[in-house]
Amino acid sequence: MIETATIIAPMGALLGALVGSFLATVLVRWPAGESALTGRSRCDGCRRPLTPAELVPVLSFALNRGRCRCCATPIDRTHLHVEIAAAAIAGAAFALASPPAAFGWSVLGWGLLLLALLDWRHFWLPDTLTLGLALLGLVIGGVIGAGSAADRLIGLMAGYGVLWAIARAYTAVRHRDGMGGGDPKLLGAIGAWLGWQALPFILLLASALGLILVLVALVRHRSVVATTELPFGTLLCIAALPGWLVAQSLGIG
Repeated sequence: MIETATIIAPMGALLGALVGSFLATVLVRWPAGESALTGRSRCDGCRRPLTPAELVPVLSFALNRGRCRCCATPIDRTHLHVEIAAAAIAGAAFALASPPAAFGWSVLGWGLLLLALLDWRHFWLPDTLTLGLALLGLVIGGVIGAGSAADRLIGLMAGYGVLWAIARAYTAVRHRDGMGGGDPKLLGAIGAWLGWQALPFILLLASALGLILVLVALVRHRSVVATTELPFGTLLCIAALPGWLVAQSLGIG
């Protein structure tokens, strides 16, 4: 008998690819001041509206060899990469968890994916996304079984409060901002999903990743000074699941 996961996981991956197509549009349009909710998808070169056949995630990119079929302008690979990443997130979630939990993990993963890319590209963590993700964590986060309602509420407050306090202390001592205002909100949102127990490990892993980025920059002979910006929000997103898994492996939470 075919296991349920072998049927549900591909369906989850397909759903993820469709969501990824929207996330990629948001990633490209929103920082440019355009809405991803209005207006038809179009070619970036000739501005021609795309047909439904050209909007099939991943497949359309492959069939058209990454170019507009009319003007041959290269299609931004952001669309392909985000579609694949979102599909992988949902496919893995539905392969490893029950459908309700898998959907919850997928929502969390998609949100962190978009926030990670926005911060990596633009050093921007929009309140609409971080606060929305936090609200979803409090409302539906229980389906993933990562913590009790109390754990997640404490995680929201502790995640925000710790980074907010660190940022304020740095500003008071150094007389300049050392952290963006979105980072505390993002950690609070992660805490609202995964509970307070995972937060120390997430912070530790994100900080270690930041140190690795600095070391790589130094090896490549790039200038790194006190005011050099790092996309710490991206690092928090990457560290979220590994940090939670470490907490679980230690029996914390």
